[in-house]
Amino acid sequence: MTRVSWVTAFLDLPPDVHAVGTHFWAAVTGYAVSPPRGEEAEFTTLLPPVGDPYLKIQRTGCDDASAAGPGLHLDLHVASADHSAAGAQGLGATVLHRSEHGYVVLRSPGGFTFCFVHEQLSDRPLPTRWPQQHESIVDQVALDIPADDYETECGFWAALTGWPVRGSVSRPELRHLVRPDGIPIRLLLQRLGGEAVGPVTGHLDLACDDRPTEVSRHLGLGATLVADHGGGWTTLRDPTGALYCVTDRDPRSGLGR
Repeated sequence: MTRVSWVTAFLDLPPDVHAVGTHFWAAVTGYAVSPPRGEEAEFTTLLPPVGDPYLKIQRTGCDDASAAGPGLHLDLHVASADHSAAGAQGLGATVLHRSEHGYVVLRSPGGFTFCFVHEQLSDRPLPTRWPQQHESIVDQVALDIPADDYETECGFWAALTGWPVRGSVSRPELRHLVRPDGIPIRLLLQRLGGEAVGPVTGHLDLACDDRPTEVSRHLGLGATLVADHGGGWTTLRDPTGALYCVTDRDPRSGLGR
């Protein structure tokens, strides 16, 4: 078990959609964009007005991996990346890269990319209150898992973090990990239906206290409506082509209402 002190969601955007994706997610969150950093100025951070950052953006290269379009990975903040990586390997993860800067890139048994990093953060931002008098916040990464990998992947993430798994009574295809107080990103484990195959992917979810108003705000910023499920969430597509959801969960606690 690894003690995870913070979780950062990283949007991986190819060069042709990097600018529009950065502008969109800055507007969705109400966060400022940091100056770029990295050897090729490929990294930026979305900076909340109060609290520590937990959303970052990476401009990916023009190789085959990035040609598939936008993606998402997680940074798990730990005391020792090497020690945590060794533990993750024992649970079935594969190490992809050990950086000279101290972070380690891994792949879960189902193929989802994540990193162990050293940066220590602790001040979780509050939801943004909008002029329409509602609140919203990006607070969840949903892992989209093919059915054949679901039990393995749920067991892996629970064992890796030590966070308890909770199922949904009304939606048996959904489970979530109970995040400790102060962690900004909750992990939802979603079993895909049909004949879905391939590696595990992820998408962002927002919690809000007025979903119709929040969805309307997103549409005005350039999102496209995919489906209003009527059972607590709406699926949208951002201007880069990536899917994400706006949900009825409490933006303060992250729990269903």
